[in-house]
Amino acid sequence: MVNAVLDGLAQARHSAVHLELRDSYQPDDPEFVAWQQGKRLDPAADRSTWWRPFLDVVTETTARGVAMRRARVVSEPVTDYIRYEYDVTFPNVVAGESVRWLSRRKAADIPLPGTDLWMFDSEAVLFTYFSGVGDVVDREWRTEPEVLRLVESAFELVWERAMPHGEYRVV
Repeated sequence: MVNAVLDGLAQARHSAVHLELRDSYQPDDPEFVAWQQGKRLDPAADRSTWWRPFLDVVTETTARGVAMRRARVVSEPVTDYIRYEYDVTFPNVVAGESVRWLSRRKAADIPLPGTDLWMFDSEAVLFTYFSGVGDVVDREWRTEPEVLRLVESAFELVWERAMPHGEYRVV
């Protein structure tokens, strides 16, 4: 399933946007469990201690001139999972991805798609479907013009209202 995202990034020519709408994902993720047990990434430590393989893809993609933007719509106060995501986002920013955060309250009047997604070059959307607990169940590519318009409009409204990662504070 992750290969679909990697394929989209490899083929992207100018933009890749990622909209995240859930307050929790994969509760059994080993990295999340380690974070719950006190593991923290240290930006001052050797980069190899916090660099992940996906960040090589981000670096390669942005080096080609592709703008990568991620927006997260979150409930406040945030869940432990969102706190974890916030803590582990700095490497994405270092790799070249722009990340913003928006309180769900400030997104209440935005028509949002029903699930997380990636959109590449405003030409294709990859929807990700989750179980109730946050495990990935399926992914689906969509290219219909009305779907592309909805996704692009929703993402841009979220992006406009959202706070850059460096300014956002988890509550």
